[in-house]
Amino acid sequence: MDGFWENVLRYQRYFVTVLLGVVWNVVEPLVPLFKRPASAIALVGLMVGLLAFVALTLRAMLGLPVA
Repeated sequence: MDGFWENVLRYQRYFVTVLLGVVWNVVEPLVPLFKRPASAIALVGLMVGLLAFVALTLRAMLGLPVA
């Protein structure tokens, strides 16, 4: 049990590092799309639509009222 808590903290740091790496690899290819106004508007619209879809799907799955 000498290094138990040290080992537990190491796994938390590993999780955060992996999560940040995944976010970076997802966001990096999208950055050049924000340089042109037409593609930026389309990308923002896609993100808002995806967020609304997920929110409405979760509300329906949990039986929450929509409005």
